[in-house]
Amino acid sequence: MSAWAVVAQAATLVLILALVYRPLGDYMAHIYTSPRHLKFERGLYRLIGVDANREQTWQAYLRGVLAFSVVGVLMVYLLQRAQAILPYSLGFPAVPEGLSFNTAASFVTNTNWQSYSPDTTLGYSVQILGLAVQNFVSAAVGIAVAVALVRGFARRNSGTIGNFWVDLTRGVFRLLLPLSIIGAVILIAGGVIQNFNGFSTVDTLSGATQSIPGGPVASQEVIKLLGTNGGGFFNANSSHPFENPTAWTNLFEIVLMLVIPFSLPRTFGTMVGDKKQGYAILAAMASIFVISLTALTLLETFATGNAPSAAGAAMEGKETRFGIAGSTLFATTSTLTSTGAVNSMHDSFTAVGGMLPMLNMMLGEVAPGGVGSGLYGMLMLAIIAVFIAGLLVGRTPEYLGKKIGPKEIKLASLYILVVPTLVLAGTALSFAIPGIKDDVQNTSIWNAGNHGLSEVLYAFTSAANNNGSAFAGLTANTPWLNTALGVTMLLGRFVPIVFVLALAGTLAAQGATPSTAGTLPTHRPQFIGLLVGVTVIITALTYFPVLTLGPLAEGLQ
Repeated sequence: MSAWAVVAQAATLVLILALVYRPLGDYMAHIYTSPRHLKFERGLYRLIGVDANREQTWQAYLRGVLAFSVVGVLMVYLLQRAQAILPYSLGFPAVPEGLSFNTAASFVTNTNWQSYSPDTTLGYSVQILGLAVQNFVSAAVGIAVAVALVRGFARRNSGTIGNFWVDLTRGVFRLLLPLSIIGAVILIAGGVIQNFNGFSTVDTLSGATQSIPGGPVASQEVIKLLGTNGGGFFNANSSHPFENPTAWTNLFEIVLMLVIPFSLPRTFGTMVGDKKQGYAILAAMASIFVISLTALTLLETFATGNAPSAAGAAMEGKETRFGIAGSTLFATTSTLTSTGAVNSMHDSFTAVGGMLPMLNMMLGEVAPGGVGSGLYGMLMLAIIAVFIAGLLVGRTPEYLGKKIGPKEIKLASLYILVVPTLVLAGTALSFAIPGIKDDVQNTSIWNAGNHGLSEVLYAFTSAANNNGSAFAGLTANTPWLNTALGVTMLLGRFVPIVFVLALAGTLAAQGATPSTAGTLPTHRPQFIGLLVGVTVIITALTYFPVLTLGPLAEGLQ
């Protein structure tokens, strides 16, 4: 791809996101603030016994999130275990218990980690009724939690933060489903397949035979990206020509991943009544995104070594139809949005280049992050940044008219600590327990040494941050990794949500704190720079020691 093509691709992406930012952001604000319920929504509420006009405390909202998610895990698990007797099973047997648990936890937590080859493990019934459904509802749960936190900032002296069941229903039927229908039609027009043909046997040019898979790919592909879910219908994920045929579908899929997360800051600004605050959050997200993308593209373009020199760049593990720029843009997008989809193998990136997708996830995937999770993650970091600024000037910190006292900062700090604890503990236990260590080193890791550590570290980073991508060299379908990664995904998703909703309830109960001459303006470049700095520094201090043992050590060899 020429330099002009790279510039054109980047300019097109920025233009599309800029055009969509205001209308989509305002539309999402309308969805979650409108007092009107649609007719079919009222029928659904009666069916499940929900009073749509009754708002919930943060504790009740949390109970709704957890109860709905537990049912989701059980349903996806049972569908996999019963696969052999389901229609359109394609003759596949029931999925083993450990793998069924891992997959159920993965899709309910919006992670979509896959320890299996999808096109040779799951039939259409499980793909559609289990995985595709969770792609919608897990994304809607993330947006609902983010909206609840925004209500916490917007409300004064309130004991409630909304109604989870209403937010969930509106997220699915008013936002994700309509956009997915439009996106699926565009993908089909671009060559993504949509059928129920099963496997077709064809003769190759060399005279051999090959089994070609079919399936309802476009309908699942669009929501996997729009909902920042990840995973793939085929084992090759978004590098497969049936999922991502051309350069322009590659760009469209990148747009799908970014369009909601980059529009949510507008929703935030509209709901709190100060659109400048939304622009500040957007600027911090975009700054981190641009820095990460630029660094990764340069590392892969100007890689040293015999193979990169012969190819003109580090093209191992990348599709020629996408090139370096299309691959690094997709990798940056998917790991900064908790999507987990891949159109190239991150395991084949240069040593330091492979570290950047890992680092993107370690940042908390806040630039712009997953649907909902990116916004509430960045708002938690904003609270930390405001608190640090308050310490520097010697006054009680405030954010959006709310005091950030001991309770608020404890909740934000606990939120920040959960994921690093899971990542580092999971990685350490994989190499510390003798029996597990032998299994990991002899079965799971294909590349010994520093790169092998990076493979395991990447897996737990991906699981804890609900991303779902992986270094391709890791065999994760083992008893230890299926269980450990499944538990990590559940804890990494729902423990932070507990702190987010608790903070939302605390903030909603506060009154308004008037601004004074000493109040830190949180919509100016000064605060944006502070927020970016806090985001990066927290990550660097937490993960730098383990990164020196993995990708950094490999890169220096």
